[in-house]
Amino acid sequence: MTAADKVEQSGGASQFGEMPEWRLEDLYSGPQSTALKNDIARAETGVKELKTAFEGRLAQLAGDGAPLAKAIAKYEQLQDLIGRIASYAGLRYAADTSDPERAKFYGDMQETLTRITTEMLFFALELNRVDEAVLAEALKAPEVAYYRPWIEDLRKELPYQLDDQLEQLFHEKSVTGRAAWNRLFNETMTSLRFEVAGEELALEPTLNLLSSNDASKREAASHGLAEVFEENLRLFTLITNTLAKDKEISDRWRKFDDVAASRHLANRVEPEVVDALVAATRARYPSISHRYYGLKAKWMGVDKLAHWDRNAPLPDQPDRIIAWDQARGTVLEAYQAFSPLMAEIAERFFKNSWIDAPVREGKSPGAFSHPTVPSAHPYILLNYQGKPRDVMTLAHELGHGVHQVLAAAQGPLMAPTPLTLAETASVFGEMLTFKALLAEAGDGRERRAMLAQKVEDMINTVVRQIAFYSFERKVHEARRDGELTSEQLGELWCDVQRESLGPAIALKEGYETFWCYIPHFIHSPFYVYAYAFGDCLVNSLYAVYEQADEGFAEKYLDMLKAGGSKHHKELLAPFGLDASEPEFWAMGLGVIERMIDEIEGMEV
Repeated sequence: MTAADKVEQSGGASQFGEMPEWRLEDLYSGPQSTALKNDIARAETGVKELKTAFEGRLAQLAGDGAPLAKAIAKYEQLQDLIGRIASYAGLRYAADTSDPERAKFYGDMQETLTRITTEMLFFALELNRVDEAVLAEALKAPEVAYYRPWIEDLRKELPYQLDDQLEQLFHEKSVTGRAAWNRLFNETMTSLRFEVAGEELALEPTLNLLSSNDASKREAASHGLAEVFEENLRLFTLITNTLAKDKEISDRWRKFDDVAASRHLANRVEPEVVDALVAATRARYPSISHRYYGLKAKWMGVDKLAHWDRNAPLPDQPDRIIAWDQARGTVLEAYQAFSPLMAEIAERFFKNSWIDAPVREGKSPGAFSHPTVPSAHPYILLNYQGKPRDVMTLAHELGHGVHQVLAAAQGPLMAPTPLTLAETASVFGEMLTFKALLAEAGDGRERRAMLAQKVEDMINTVVRQIAFYSFERKVHEARRDGELTSEQLGELWCDVQRESLGPAIALKEGYETFWCYIPHFIHSPFYVYAYAFGDCLVNSLYAVYEQADEGFAEKYLDMLKAGGSKHHKELLAPFGLDASEPEFWAMGLGVIERMIDEIEGMEV
C-alpha cells in the first residue's frame, strides 16, 4: 500500500501531521451539561410564552408595527436557541455515528426539539394569513421593515401552506418518517466495510482509492464497493422508495405540480432558471465531459476508461502527499491574496478548533461546514487524506465557513443562504486556491496534470451533478406510478451516466449499484443542482474578477454578508451578471471548455 493510500484511523496525529479535531464545548460541555439542560428548559418556556402572548393575535398586532416586530424578535431568539441545541446534537453524532450513546442522544434531541417546535408552528402560519394590505402597512414601520426579506420569503410559501393541524401532523411525524429513514441510511452507510486487497475499509478510504496511482487498487476498490452495495441493495432500495413516496405525499397535499418544485421554492430560484442551467449543461456534454474523457483515455493508452479509472491520476502525475500544515498554508495564502478579511476569518477555524479533519472509525463520511447559529460559529467536518483534492475540499468548506461567519450578522431568520447561493463562496475559495497553485506549477506536465484535475473537479461539480439531478427527476417521476425495483433504479442510474460521461467511459458490472451511496438523494432531494449553479456562477464571477478594477473584493464580501436577505438577481447585479439570461450559463460553461482547449493544445 502506498503512503497516499494509508490513513490513520484514530486521533489527530497521522502521516499528514497533527490535524485538528473540533471542540464542541463552544456549544455545550457535554450531553449532561447544566447549560444544555437549562437551554432546553428555556426553549420550552419560551415557546409557551410565545404561544400565550401571540397566538391568534398577529393580525391585530400587524396594525401597529412595533408590537409585531417585538413578536418576530422573540420568535427569532427562540430559533437561535433551538438551533444551538440541534447543532450540538447533530455535530456530536456526525463525529461518531457508530456510537450507540451518541445515536440515542441525537434521537432523543430530535424528538425533544420536534415536540418544542411543534408549538411554534402557529407563528409562521398565522403571520402568512395576515391580510396583504395590513402587512404592507405594518412594513412601513422600520422595526418590521428590517424583517422584510424574511417576511417576503415566507409569503412565497403561502400557496403551499396547509391548515394548522395538518402542518402540525406533518411536523410531528417527521421524527418517525423522513428523519428516521435518514438516520437509518447514515448509520448503515457508516457501518459498512469494504474489502480491498485483503483489508477492510470504511466508505471514505475506499472511495479515496478510486483516485489512487495504482490501477489494481482502483479496480479492487470499485469491486469492493459494488459487492457490499449489492449485499445491501434491498435496504437502500426500500429507503429510496419510502422517501420518494413520502415526498410525493407531501407534494400532493401542498399542491406542488413538479417533483422539484419544493426545492426550487426553498432555493428561491425560478424553475425556468434551473431548466436553463440543465439544458445548457446537457447540450455541452459532448464538448466538455465526452471530449475530456476521450482525451484522458488516450493519455491512459486505452480506447475506453473503465468507470473506476474516471478519476485516476494521469500517468505522469506525481503521487503527492500534502501534509496538513501545507494544505492550511496553501489555502490561507490564496485567501490572503484576495482578501485579508477572508484569510483572517478562515484562520479562526484552525486556531479555535472549529475543524474536525482526521478520518476515524464511525465518523460521518464526506465533508461539510455546519453554520450552527449566528450566536455561535460554524464547524467544519473533513476526512482529510492528503490528496490535492483534499486541499480543494478544505478550501471549499472554508469558503462556506467564511460565508456563514459573514452572514451571521443578518440574524437567525435571514443569515441562512439558499443552496444555489450557498455554494458561491465555497467554489470561489476553491478557484482562488487552484489559481494560486497553478501559478507555481513547474513544467508543462505539472501544469497539464493540475489543469486536468481542475477540469475533472468541475465536471464532477457541474456535469455529474446535473446528471444526478436528471436521475432524481426520473426516480421521483417513476415512483408516482409505484415502487421501483433495484434493477430499475440501476437502469435509470446507468442511463443518465452514459449520457453525461460519454462513449469514452465504460460502465462495468457493479456500477449500476453506485447510486445508493449518494447522501444528497436521501437527505436533501434535488439539492445537487445547487453545485452546478454555484460552479457556473463562480466561473462567471471569476471572469469578472480577473478583469475588474479595484473594489471587486469589497463587493464580493458584501454579497456574502447579505446571507439570505437578497435574491440572486440583487446579489449578482453589482457584477453585471444575471442568472436568468442564457448567456450567463454559457459564460460559466465556457470556462470549462477553454481549460479543455488549453489541455488539448499542450505538448508534453
